Parts: sequence; structure tokens; C-alpha cells
Amino acid sequence: MILKENIDSIRKNLPPGVKLVAVSKFKPIEEIMEVYKFGIKDFGENRPQELSKKMNELPEEINWHFIGHLQTNKIKMIIDRVYLIHSVDSQKLLAEINKEAIKRDLRVNCLLQIYIASEETKQGLSEAELIEILDMKSVYPNINFKGLMGMASFTDNQDKVRGEFKYLRGLFNSVKQSYFADDSMFSEISMGMSGDYQIAAGEGSTFVRIGSLIFGEREATIQ
Repeated sequence: MILKENIDSIRKNLPPGVKLVAVSKFKPIEEIMEVYKFGIKDFGENRPQELSKKMNELPEEINWHFIGHLQTNKIKMIIDRVYLIHSVDSQKLLAEINKEAIKRDLRVNCLLQIYIASEETKQGLSEAELIEILDMKSVYPNINFKGLMGMASFTDNQDKVRGEFKYLRGLFNSVKQSYFADDSMFSEISMGMSGDYQIAAGEGSTFVRIGSLIFGEREATIQ
């Protein structure tokens, strides 16, 4: 029942409209099914091989979110059934997803990942790169632009984290008005993880990506 207690605790802290993505990387099928039984339908993975395997072994009703760095040569492994790719962090990757989607007659839901942290280990588009993509978004006919994603700095400084999330929300509002004013599909902001999800929810996140607060600390092993 610990999993249920963990989920209930998180849900109590989420405002209406904020969706919970359970980050299930490295977790076995059995644990994911337990969480699924408690009403969670959105799960996040960051390794294409692992996601592909789980897609085939778990219920079709699950919405699979890809949240890690996606290499272009791994797109084919997930594109057929992925619900949302959160981490489109380059124009090259976006073009390759679109190219593969055209081949398969698919429209792929994508978030553009923005670099909002002060850490070199984090990835994402600059504001200038984002604008460059959006200025030519018509060349990606098989991409559903759903919104933006960002990862805040790993720090105990909550004001810093809040400022980074506030920046992402402001950028979302700006490009929504300029490029998607009549497009209800562009509506998602994915920000917030186990350590900062309440701050993110307060700053306008629509998806929070939570792993350890649900499953406990994970070991990096392939199931």
C-alpha cells in the first residue's frame, strides 16, 4: 500500500488540471502495474529500448511519455506508440521525428525542451533556437506542437528554481500568443520533478514528472 499512499500524497499537492506522469525508468513490470491499478495512466521513460519493451508488455491504455535525451537513430523504436515526446531539444531531432512520422503516416505529439537551468549537464533549446524553429514550423507537418518542457537547476535555492519555472511559463505565454493563438493544441508545460514539483505546479506546470516520490529510489538496472 506504500505506492498508493505515495500517489495519494502527491495528488493532494497538485492543483486541478496538473497531470501526474509516473517516471518508471528501471522499474519492473510488476511495480508499474501496481501503480497503474491505482489509476495512473501516464508513465515516463528515458531509454528507447526499455520503453519499447514495456510498450509491448503493458496495457495499451497507458500513455507513454518519452522524457530523456532522444538520439535520432532511436526514434523508430518508440514513434509508433509514444503518447508524447517531452524532450525535443534540437532542430535536427525535430526534423528526424517529422521525417519518420511522414513515412508512417503519423502525427507525433512533441514538446520543445528549453534550457532554463544554470547547469551545463542540462539540455535544451535557447530562446533564439526556439523562435527559429517556430518561424518555420510549417515545414514539420507531421508534428503536433503541444507545448514546452524544462528542467530546473538541481539546487536547494527555491527562489532560483521558481525563477526558472516562471521564465518558462513566460516564454510559453509569449510563443502561444505569437505562434499558436488559434491553436488549442499548444497547451502544455512540462516542468517539475520529485524535488520541485510543488513549485512547478504553482508556476503553471501542466505535467509533473515524478519517479522517486512514487517508487522510491531506483537502481540503474534493466528489467
